Amino acid sequence: QVQLVESGGGLVQPGGSLRLSCAASGSIFNIYAMGWYRQAPGKQRELVATITPGGGTNYPDSVKGRFTISRDNAKNTVYLQMNNLKPEDTAVYYCSAGRVTMDIWGQGTQVTVSS
Repeated sequence: QVQLVESGGGLVQPGGSLRLSCAASGSIFNIYAMGWYRQAPGKQRELVATITPGGGTNYPDSVKGRFTISRDNAKNTVYLQMNNLKPEDTAVYYCSAGRVTMDIWGQGTQVTVSS
């Protein structure tokens, strides 16, 4: 089982970009599917992106074409590249990992999109 630590969040203007990183401890990172989720005030946590050990990806319509998830198994790290950010992207972003289910979670990193 791995531990996850997110970084890269911050304040950005609408239309800007951020790259989030999720560093995983241990040496078994490559067997896990990885995901990014987000939760805004008053909202339920929602899926942002997933990536399988083999590199297959999935995105909801809300971020498709703007966000890209990737992984570097040699560095035990998963990334979320976020482009053309909108105010509605403002949320705490969480990294997750799992085999059958997403049962390992990071602490979250705040992303605020505002002018």
